[in-house]
Formats: sequence, C-alpha cells, structure tokens
Amino acid sequence: MATTEAIRPRALPVGGVLLAGAVVLAGFNLTGMGDPGALLQAWRDPASAPIGAVQVLYAWLPRLVMSLLTGAGLALAGTVMQQVLRNPIASPLTLGVAAGSQLGLSILTLTAPALLAPFGEAVAVAGGAFALAIVLALTWRRGLEPVSVVLAGLVVSLYFGALNAGLLLFFEFDLKALLIWGSGALTQYDWSGVSFLAPRVLVVLGLLALLARPLAILTLDDHSARGLGLSLQRARLLALALAVYLAAAIVSAVGIIAFVGLAAPALARQLGARTIGQRLLAAPAIGALLLFVTDQCVQRFDSWTSGLLPTGAVTALIGAPLLLWLLRQVRPRAAPMQTATVPHPGTHATGRVTAVWLAALAVAVIALLLGRDASGWHLRDIATVLEASPWRAPRVVAAACAGLLLALAGTILQRLLRNPMASPEVLGISGGALAGVTALVLAQPTAGEPALVAAGTAGAFITTGGLLWFARHGGGAPERILLAGIAIKALYDGLIGLVAASGSPLWLRLLSWVSGSTYGVDWPLVIGAGVVVVLLAPTVLALHRWLELLGLGAEAAAARGVRVNMAHLVLLTLAALATAVATLLVGPLSFVGLMAPHMARMLGLRRARTQLVGAAGIGVLVMVLADWVGRTLLVPHEWPAGLAAAFIGGLYFMWLLRRS
Repeated sequence: MATTEAIRPRALPVGGVLLAGAVVLAGFNLTGMGDPGALLQAWRDPASAPIGAVQVLYAWLPRLVMSLLTGAGLALAGTVMQQVLRNPIASPLTLGVAAGSQLGLSILTLTAPALLAPFGEAVAVAGGAFALAIVLALTWRRGLEPVSVVLAGLVVSLYFGALNAGLLLFFEFDLKALLIWGSGALTQYDWSGVSFLAPRVLVVLGLLALLARPLAILTLDDHSARGLGLSLQRARLLALALAVYLAAAIVSAVGIIAFVGLAAPALARQLGARTIGQRLLAAPAIGALLLFVTDQCVQRFDSWTSGLLPTGAVTALIGAPLLLWLLRQVRPRAAPMQTATVPHPGTHATGRVTAVWLAALAVAVIALLLGRDASGWHLRDIATVLEASPWRAPRVVAAACAGLLLALAGTILQRLLRNPMASPEVLGISGGALAGVTALVLAQPTAGEPALVAAGTAGAFITTGGLLWFARHGGGAPERILLAGIAIKALYDGLIGLVAASGSPLWLRLLSWVSGSTYGVDWPLVIGAGVVVVLLAPTVLALHRWLELLGLGAEAAAARGVRVNMAHLVLLTLAALATAVATLLVGPLSFVGLMAPHMARMLGLRRARTQLVGAAGIGVLVMVLADWVGRTLLVPHEWPAGLAAAFIGGLYFMWLLRRS
C-alpha cells in the first residue's frame, strides 16, 4: 500500500470539500426559516416566538447535532470491530449487529408496542449482541479468521434481514412506521434524542480511549499479545461489548444507517490514519461529517418528498461512490484471503453429485405431491397433481430454475474473482439487476418480460463488469473487492429504499420481486427461464477449463492459452444473464449464489466442472424446498421463496460453518 505520507495529503481536500458542502447546504436550509436573532426568544418562550425560530431551535439544530452524533458513533463502533477482529470489513452492517437490533425492535413493536419507550434500547442491544454472538460462535474455532467472520456476518445479516422482511410482509400495517425509520430517519422534534444519544457516545468514546493501548496490542498475533500481559479474550469481549452497545443504541434512536460504520473507518484508513489512536479520532470525524452532509442534502429535498426521504438510504448514495473512489486510489498490501471451506478430499465426486441431484429431484416430487390446506396435510394422487399443475408446477419449475442460475452465477464469480465471498447477492449484482428492472418500470410501467430480462441483465452486467475492472486495476485484494461490492450493494439498496419510502404504487410491484415470491409467475415467464437454463448451463459447463485456469490468475491462464479478456467478457455475460433471470423469479434477497458454491466445496467438489454441477443441484434443492416450505408451513399465509431460502439455507450454512 502507498505510504502514509503519500496518502495523508488527500485527507485535507476530501475533508475540506465535505465540510464546505455541509456549510453551504446548512446555510441554504436555514434560509427562509425566519430571523435567527429570535432564537433566544424561542428558547425562553416558544409559544410567542416566530415559527421559524422555533423550527431552528427545536427541529433543525437537534437534527444537525443528531447527525453528527450518529455518524461519529457508528464510525467509532465500526473502527473498534475492525480493530478487535483484525478485519477491514467488520462493521455493524457486515457482522449482523444492525440487522439483529432492527429485528429485535420489530418483534417488540408487534408483541408489546407499549414497551418500546422504556425497553427499546435494551431490546436493540440484545438483538445486536445476539447476532454478533452467533457470528463469534460460528467462527471461534477458526480463530476469528477474517473470511469466516465476514462470511458468517453476512449470512446472519441476510438471515435476520429476511426474517424482518417476512414480518413486514405479514404485518405491513403494524410495521409501516418502521419502514421509513428502518432506512434511517434523523427527524427530530425536540432535544430528547440528543440528550439520549450524546452521553452514550461520549462515555463509550472515553472508555475506548482508556482501552487504546490494549486495542493497539490486539493488532499483534495472539502469542505476542499474551507476552505483553494482555488478556485477549477479556479485551476483545469488552471492546466488542462497547461497540455493540453503541451501534444498537443508535439503531434504537434513529434506525439503520449502518453503512457509515463500514465506510468511515475505511475512508480513515485510505486517508492516512494508521494507528488505532488516529483511527479512533479520524473515523468518527469522517462519519460525523459524512452523515452531516447527507442529512443536509436530505433536508434540502424534503419539500419534494413530503419529509419522507430516509437519511440512511441517501447516506449510501453519497458514501458508496466516495468509498469506491478512495479504494481506487490506493494500492493494496493485504495478502489474498483464503476460502473458508471444509478440507474434504476430492474423491467420490461423481457419487456426491449424483446424491445431490437425486435429493433435488426427490424434493421436487414432494413439492408436487405433498401439500397442506386448512384441513391438514394431503398426499395428492396423479389426477389431483395434474389438475393443480397450471398453478403449482410453474412455481416449482421457477424455483428450480432460479436456484440453478444463482448457483452457477455464484460459482462463476467466486472463481473469476478468486474470492470465496463473491456472489450475486453480496456484491450487489442482484441489486444491479433489480435496479435495471426498476428503472425500466419507472420509464415504461407496461414493459413486458423480455424487456425486463434485458434491463435486469444490463444492470447486472454493468455491476459485474465494474467489479471485475476494479479487481484488475486495484490489485485484486479480496477485502477491497468485497468493500467495493458492499458499497455497490448499499448504493442499490439506497435507491430501492427511496422508492419504498416514496409511497409510489411502483413499490407494490417491486415488493413482490424484493421478497422473492413465486406467487405471480406464469408459464410464459417459466418457459423463458427454462430456455435460458437449457442454453446457459451447458455453455457454462463447456467453459469449465476457463474457470479452472482463471482461478490461478490472469497471467497463469494466459500462459496456458486462455484469451483472458474474451474469457472474462463471456463469463461475466453469462453470470449477469443468470442473475437477472433469477432475480426476476425470486428477487435479490436469497443468498443461494453465496451458499451453493460453498456447500459444493464442502462436499469435496473442488474442480470447476464438478463444483458447477454440484452447486447447481444444491441451488435447485434449496430453492424448491424453500418454495414448498413457504407455501405449506404457514397456511393460509405464504412465505416468499426468496425469504424462505434465506431462512432454510441460512440455518444449514451456519451449521456447516460451526461444524467445520
């Protein structure tokens, strides 16, 4: 990586631009709010003061201070998590803390809304701590290896996020207020929020200042740290407890703005902060400034959105491009991270692949024959199955096609990027497909399925191509590619969040895609997906040698006769097309594209061809099982296939991580 001296000068122009922009925006926002000189009168007697002065004193200023506190607190929590776990991608976002806190608050809202005020913070802390405890339990035996920690954190985040999305589907009216709040809402009506959060941020900052030396020692290996007299477990648990508490308290106060916790520490490192002391000061300052600028932008456009524009969603729109730009400026120094898989030998691959596909076929048969209604479970005869086939068969076939396509796309990406955490869901490629579809629907609401597939493929291809370009020109360090992918995913999530918060009727159509329901699929869409599978799967298998050699690196592949640029273009196009079609079928929430290649490797399928075939079978198995469980478990209600896949696959994947 470039030296500190080469990087630090960039901090001044970047910080100066952000600060200048914030000041200018704040000045514009204050314009028209009345005479600032009336603030003292508003403080003494709000009832007789001009309305503009009251707004400034009890709404605008508290919101400004809250944005600074929230940004600083999330950045501080992210910095501590990254330092303790020695992981540059650790944050409340990637470790499941934010998702756990949000899920806890959603459950409390449904079960005992009267307890939100006195116990909301405690429930948020408990939810965040529970999520992080799962991550640590899954990866403790691996020594908290960075890839394993982030992989477990992403799975837990997706798992809790799927549960929360399912609750929103079933209890949309009861949780409607949480939809905007969940995207991060800094709106204030008095100083109570500031008085709640300020002492917590300051106390945690003070305690972490006292822990600066132990935190610095944690960068050493475990043996060296013990030699200096540090109790590693105690120091780690204490620092993590403080970070979780701070992140959860912020979530309970303002909702999910967790991207700041990932972006600000990364920006601090890229701008020259190297020691833990420097990062404990620089990251909160950057986080506060980033959220301050974002919220001033939000307030500037509030008149267009009736005050419903979520700050958290817009934070990603501003922070993600900034993070991508800074990541592009600096060369990496970290060694490539190793894949987190069980070291099974590569023998008996054919038998294992056959077993996987037989299990997938068995589940598909069960999904057609075994059903449930208000009177209980029924094993249908052939006549009944044929009678119900116009409604049930398309869903089973759609789920199978989506699982197969996501598994192939995930395997291609993991081998192409040489990154064990690459997948359409994690790297934002599914989000790119959904963004393409959303843009087309906004421009042409009556667009047909072929046009939607084309738009989704374009969005997925642009995202995938950008990631590959970033990998080739940025040194290929996996953690940098993951940061870029997470930033892109956050960018797309922010766009979708804006659509959701706008109250547009378009959201009702997008909600079906986002949740991954197969309820509305019909034979034309299924036949189209089947054609894509029939054409794409053999093509990918025929290119297995490219995947095998590209996994060794571009230079090694070129030395063996592979035309690297053409191979990248072809494989990216296939991955983008597979992702786009699968996203149209089951939405972007399922993480089959992350899970299936890993499960195939855990079964000992290491070669490209056997991994592709095995992962495809696992994808079919998981998605068909998910669709069947979603249709039958909660009759008369339905759990969308994408969410059910996250629920089923997440449990199994966490079990495999713990067992390995």
